[in-house]
Amino acid sequence: MLEIDRYISQELNINPKNIKNALKLLSEGATIPFVARYRKEYTGSLDETELRNIWDRFTYLQELEERKKVILKAIAETGKLTEELKEKIESCLQKTELEDLYLPYKPKRRTRATIAREKGLEPLAEFIESQNHPQAKIRSIEQEAVKYIAEEKGVKNIEDAIQGASDILAEAVAEKAESRAYIREYFLNSGCFTSKIKDDCPEGTTKFEMYRNFRVNVKDIAPHNILALLRGETEGVLSLELDFDREFVLSYLADSEIHTRVKEVRIFYQEMLKDAFNRLMKNSLINEVRTQKKAEADIESIKTFETNLRELLLSPPGGMKPTLGIDPGFRTGCKVAVLDETGKFLEYQAIFPYQSVTKKQQASITIQELIQKYKIELIAIGNGTAGRETDEFITEVISTLEEKPIKVMVNESGASIYSASKVAIEEFPDLDITVRGAISIGRRLQDPLAELVKIEPKSIGVGQYQHDVDQKLLKKKLDETVESSVNYVGVDLNTASKELLIFVSGMSSTVAKNLVKYRNENGAFKSRQEILQVSKLGAKTFELCAGFLRIRGGENPLDNTAVHPESYFVVEAIAQDLGVPINQINQISNRIKYVDLKKYVTDKIGEPTLKDIISELEKPGRDPRAEFKYATFKEGIKEIRDLEVGMELEGIVTNVANFGAFVDVGVHQDGLVHISQLADYFVKDPKRVVKVGQVVKVRVLEVNEKLKRIGLSMRNRD
Repeated sequence: MLEIDRYISQELNINPKNIKNALKLLSEGATIPFVARYRKEYTGSLDETELRNIWDRFTYLQELEERKKVILKAIAETGKLTEELKEKIESCLQKTELEDLYLPYKPKRRTRATIAREKGLEPLAEFIESQNHPQAKIRSIEQEAVKYIAEEKGVKNIEDAIQGASDILAEAVAEKAESRAYIREYFLNSGCFTSKIKDDCPEGTTKFEMYRNFRVNVKDIAPHNILALLRGETEGVLSLELDFDREFVLSYLADSEIHTRVKEVRIFYQEMLKDAFNRLMKNSLINEVRTQKKAEADIESIKTFETNLRELLLSPPGGMKPTLGIDPGFRTGCKVAVLDETGKFLEYQAIFPYQSVTKKQQASITIQELIQKYKIELIAIGNGTAGRETDEFITEVISTLEEKPIKVMVNESGASIYSASKVAIEEFPDLDITVRGAISIGRRLQDPLAELVKIEPKSIGVGQYQHDVDQKLLKKKLDETVESSVNYVGVDLNTASKELLIFVSGMSSTVAKNLVKYRNENGAFKSRQEILQVSKLGAKTFELCAGFLRIRGGENPLDNTAVHPESYFVVEAIAQDLGVPINQINQISNRIKYVDLKKYVTDKIGEPTLKDIISELEKPGRDPRAEFKYATFKEGIKEIRDLEVGMELEGIVTNVANFGAFVDVGVHQDGLVHISQLADYFVKDPKRVVKVGQVVKVRVLEVNEKLKRIGLSMRNRD
């Protein structure tokens, strides 16, 4: 059987020792963020991406090996397991290849071949097969078939007998692993996907219009195209076919299976091979190709989703400052929530600036009073219905103030889902759903990561066909992205919600809940060591999570850094050698460049960890996320009809797909910057040029009010 760690080492070109150590740590329950950051000496400094690739490959190959065992046992029980077949199975590296080999021996429903065998026609099939040989002593097939006529068995004539024998041989051909692999590969490399819109969908009535008469090589189809085609097929709008050269396939089968020049035998085989392909191979292989291209598209789309989600989660925070969160609305008014610098909800007001002059004046007074009362520094306005109008209203309100809060339009995608969620109800059981939405909008501006983890990732709206892709794989990859992002930033132990703590390395839902309960009952944590008092948080969990937790103003300044408690003794030794107290970290960082790191190397702590420690001491407590920036939408531009070709606008990237980027320019409908318009040079991957949350300058190329389409460009004018 396969030596998995050695094979992965060769495949990924990574030192086998590092592979072995990484797999050992992960198998023992260590998390990928923990291993990547705190076990560099064991893994040769493998990063999170490399570790996830190793673990995913290990899982796949482990499942493959288990499947091999099941298949070998099943074939052995039939008495048909040869040494050659055993060797082929054991050397398999792909699940598809393995299942092809198993197919002839796999228990199956009652087939035409099974029925033919029940009729006693297998010897006739063997006879015909014996005639398919250059040196065969030729005998008439029809004369031989006469022997098998038996009305009581349902073989009424020669034709019935020959057909039954043909069914047996056709099934054998259709189950040959080599032939299936060849034709599958041919479909993948030389086939074409074609689609047509159904007759009952007139031109211009469907979102699948570009696929009305669509044709593309299977090997070249873009991920979003195959997902769109499959969705259109599911919705009954279009038909999807796989076109190929049928004569080429039949010619291949004939060359592979026909070994005689005898006309009678050749004619029999040609007809049998047509039946084998048309009835038993074609549809299953086409489905396999569709499944494979769908799986590839899923992976690519999920990668895009991962990237977008990570960028959104790591969006620069407005900062933990007193904030107004506003959920705009026309008829029902705007819901205004006041949050303090920790995100705590303080007060709620409803204002109605669009119903009358009097109410607008009252709304203005209310906003000014809230700003002054709570010393508001940030105002977050949801970008949904009435968002731009509310933005302009708030601009008017704060124009007269000496100290103006920063006003930002916030993408409220998913806020309504949070508002109605169990999490929101538990947090604010007595508040209206719209008020919870305003709170969420405000918190998104303060700290996007802390708020967005409360929402199911696929509801955030930064993916491509997220409801069409493999849901199990999507959840796995998005959970990994959230986990990676949370641990990259670190979590404030004394303000983090249970929902945020769940994603901290090694933290279970129960432990997170117990930690919040302990904090509520005993007050703020003063040290990392104190979390060992939390119920069910043992030594192993502490090891995995402690380095990712932050305590501001605690007893030990190292508790507000990414330095793991297991390495505190090293920092203390360095501080002592420098003659600097441990609480003066900045002084340590200023002088540490003169320190010989090799002096502090131990069996467990090598230079990679020491370099990380030094790097952390140079920026203690600093948020690793980028500097906060926000877009300023052009005044007077509120609806799509306000746009004109040639306008230059500022906007914010809301989603990145493999065909371009969507940008919010303040008109309720995102515009598309096609991949060809992203830059003055050729762009292969939009993710290399733009990212979710990025503020960009665009130029309007096209406005289609009817279809609600906006074409934008980021290229310089020609």
